[in-house]
Amino acid sequence: MQQNKNDHLAHAGCFHCGLTIPSDIDYHSELGGGSRDFCCFACKAVCEAIYDAGLEGYYQRTPQGTLLAPPPTPPKDVEMYDLDEVQQEFVNCQGELRDAHLLVEGIHCAACVWLIERSMMRVQGVKTANVNLAGKRLHIRWDERSVKLSQLIKQLSTIGYAGVPYDPETAEGAMKRANRAMLFRLFFAGFAMMNLTLISIALYSGAGDGQFRGFFHWMGWALATPTLFYSGFPFYKGAWGGLRNLRLTMDLPIAIGLSVTYAYSVYVTLNTAYPGEVYFDTVTNLTFVILIGRYLEGMFRHQAVAATNRLMELQPRVATLLQDGIEKLTSIRAVKVGDRVLVKPGSKIPMDGVVREGHSAVDESMLSGESMPVSKDVGAHVAAGTLNGSGMLVIEVQAAMQDSALSKIIRLVEEAQSSKAPIQRISDSIVPWFVLATLICASVTYFIWAGNFEVALMAATSVLIITCPCALGMATPMSIAVASGLGAKHGILVKNGEVLETLSKVTHFVFDKTGTLTEGKMRLAQVIVAAGQHEEELLRAAAAVERYSEHSVAHAIVSAAEERHLNYRNVVAGHFLALPGAGVQAEIEGQRILLGTLDWLRREQVQLSDELQAQLGELETQAQTCVHCAIAGRHVAMLVLADTLRSDAQGLVDALRSAGIRMTLLSGDRKPVAEAVARKLGGMEVIAEVLPQDKDRVIQMLQQNGECVAMVGDGVNDAPALIRANVGIALGSGTDVSVESADIVLMQNELDKVRLATLLSRRTLRTIKQNIGLSFAYNSIMVPLAIMGHVTPLMAAITMPISSLLVIANAARIRNLFKE
Repeated sequence: MQQNKNDHLAHAGCFHCGLTIPSDIDYHSELGGGSRDFCCFACKAVCEAIYDAGLEGYYQRTPQGTLLAPPPTPPKDVEMYDLDEVQQEFVNCQGELRDAHLLVEGIHCAACVWLIERSMMRVQGVKTANVNLAGKRLHIRWDERSVKLSQLIKQLSTIGYAGVPYDPETAEGAMKRANRAMLFRLFFAGFAMMNLTLISIALYSGAGDGQFRGFFHWMGWALATPTLFYSGFPFYKGAWGGLRNLRLTMDLPIAIGLSVTYAYSVYVTLNTAYPGEVYFDTVTNLTFVILIGRYLEGMFRHQAVAATNRLMELQPRVATLLQDGIEKLTSIRAVKVGDRVLVKPGSKIPMDGVVREGHSAVDESMLSGESMPVSKDVGAHVAAGTLNGSGMLVIEVQAAMQDSALSKIIRLVEEAQSSKAPIQRISDSIVPWFVLATLICASVTYFIWAGNFEVALMAATSVLIITCPCALGMATPMSIAVASGLGAKHGILVKNGEVLETLSKVTHFVFDKTGTLTEGKMRLAQVIVAAGQHEEELLRAAAAVERYSEHSVAHAIVSAAEERHLNYRNVVAGHFLALPGAGVQAEIEGQRILLGTLDWLRREQVQLSDELQAQLGELETQAQTCVHCAIAGRHVAMLVLADTLRSDAQGLVDALRSAGIRMTLLSGDRKPVAEAVARKLGGMEVIAEVLPQDKDRVIQMLQQNGECVAMVGDGVNDAPALIRANVGIALGSGTDVSVESADIVLMQNELDKVRLATLLSRRTLRTIKQNIGLSFAYNSIMVPLAIMGHVTPLMAAITMPISSLLVIANAARIRNLFKE
C-alpha cells in the first residue's frame, strides 16, 4: 500500500515532498526500480542522497498523505561553526569529544526523527545523535578529530534539513512568536464571538422563525468557518499530530466536539426545511474560551518555571576587556581564558575568574542564596552573574562562558525541569487511555439522549470538552519544574526529577566526616616529635611533600609551615605518590618520607616509636587526627590536627533523628576519632577506617538490607559512594569529581541545605499527589454532570481550564515553602 502511495505521488506530485509539479519543471531520477519526478532540484538531490545512503525506509515510515514541504534553505558560512571561539558559546568540550544542541528546521514527524538519527550515526566520528521532535532539536556528540561540526550541518542539509546551533535567545524569540500567533487567533475568535452573539440574540428573539432565518444562518456560517479553521487550527494540528503517531492527545476530543457541532450547524443551514437550530455561536464561544484557557495556562506555567529565565538574565552580555592598559568594551563571546577584565562598582561580574587587583564585597545571593556580600581580595575566586559592590576589581578569566558556574547551574536546572520522575511516567501512560475513555463516554452520552438529537449532540459535545487530561499531564512536570527552580534559587541544584521523588523516600543518611559534618578546615594543633628530632625541620619536610596533595590534611600542614615562615618550597621532593586512605610518600635527599596512618606505617615495616604511640589514644578520644611521619624507616613524629564541627551539623542531625531517619558516620579516619565526633552529635552508627574503594560497598550493604540511602560527601574519595547511593548529595565546596557524581549539589557550605532539600522533595511529592487527585476529582464530578445534560458546551469550555489552572496554582505554592 505504501509503495502504491509512492507510485501515485510519482505521477501526481513530487516524489519527495508531494507538492504539485509545475508543467515547465522536469526533474526526474531512476530510483528504487522506477522513475521518480520532483518539483525542484533540492527535492531530487535530497531523495537521491537518502537512497544512496540506504535510508529509503524513510518513505515507508512517512505517514500517508503527509506533505513534507521542499527542503529548507541550508545555512550559509557553516565553516565558521568550526572556530573554537564561535563554539565556546554552545559546544561542551570533553577533550576531543564535543556535544551540542542544533535547532533543526524541516522536522515534521517521527519519520524525520528516524531519518536524521540514522543518517547522522552513519557519519564517522559521531558518537550519539538524538532528536527531540517537540523541540525540533538535535543533540549530537562527535569526535572533533574525525569530523567537524560544519560537516555535520552539511550532512543535515544533504538529507533535507537546515541545522543551526541552538541559542536560548532564539528559542525565547520563537516562544514570543508563538504567543503572538496565539493572541491573533484569540482576538479573531473574540471578534467573531461578539458578532455571533448579536446574531444569536436576533435568532432567539424570533428572527429564526421569519424570512431572515436563512440570512442569519449564513451570516453565522461566514463568521464561524474562519474562526474554526484559523483560531481552532492548534486543536486540529495537535489532534492530527497525535493520530499520525498513533497517540490519543487531549486535542482530539476538542477537535471532535467542535467539528461535530459545526457540521450539524452547516447541515441545518443547507437544509432549510429542517427545523433544527444552528450552533455556530457555540463553535466560536468554545474556541474563544478554550484559547483563553490555553493562553492563561501558558502564561502561569511560564511564570511558575521562570527560574531558568531569571538565571539566564544574570549573565552579562558585555565585558570591559583590559589590553595593554586600555579599556575596551567587548562581547563576552570574544573574551578568552587568561584575559583580564575590569569590573566597575555596581556592575555584574561577566566571567568566572580570579581577582588579580582590587578589593570589594560581592553579592552572590543570586547563585548561592547567601544574603550577605562576600569579601573578595586578590586571589579570591568570583563567579559570572554575581554583583560587584563598591570596589573596583581586575579579574583574570579562568573559564569560558559555557563552562562557568552559572552556565552549569542553568544546564542542571533545565535538565531537571525536562526530566521525568517515575510517578510522571505513570501519569503519561494514563493520558492516552484517559482520552479513549472520554471518547467512549461521549458516544455513550449520545446514545443515552438519542431520542432528542440536539440534546444528544450538545450533551456529547459537553463531555468531549469538559474531560480534560491536561491537568493530569501537568501534575508532575509543573511540580518538578517549580521545585527545581526554587531549589536553584536557594543554592540546591537538583539534577533530575527522579531525585526529588527518591529523596522523599530516604530511610538512611550516610555522612562523610571530614569536610561534611566537620568544617574540613583542618589546623595543625601540635607537632609531637620523638627524642632527638627537630620540630621545625620535620614540619618543613612534611610540607614539602604534602604540597602536592589536595587533601584537607595536606592543606593544614602546608598552612602551618607558611605561618611559621618555613621555606619548604626550596626542598626538592621527588617520586611523590598518594595512596588514598593511607597517606603520601616522597623522597628528599635520598631518604624516603612517609606521612599517613599508623597502620600504613606498620605495613611498610616502619620501626614504630612506643613514646609516640603512648600519646595516641588520648588525642584520638578528643576527636583529634594524628598523621604519623616516618623518615628512612623510623617513626619520628606525630602531626596532630584538629577539626571543628559545622555549626549547623547538630541541627541537621537532630532534625533527621526526629523524623525517624537512621544515620551513619562513614570515615577513613581512625575509629576513636570518628566515635568522638559521633558522640558530640548525640550518637549515631560509626563505620571508620574505611578505604575509599570500600565506601560504596558500605552503601551497597545498607541497600541490600532494604534501606533507601542518601550519601552526603564532598571529596574525590566520596564519588563512588555518591554514585552508588540512591541519592548522592555533594557540598559545593567539594571537588569537581564529587560534584559531577552527585544527584544534588549544595552551592553553599551549609548542611542545613540538606534538611531543606529533604523538605523540598517531600513537598514536591505531596504536591504531585494532590495535583493528580485534583485532576481525578474534577473529572469525577463534572463528567457525570455533563452526561446527565446539566452542563452546556459553553459551561464545559469555561470549567475545562479551571482544573489545569488549579494544578498550576497548587504547584506554584511550592515557591512559598522556605517562607513558612
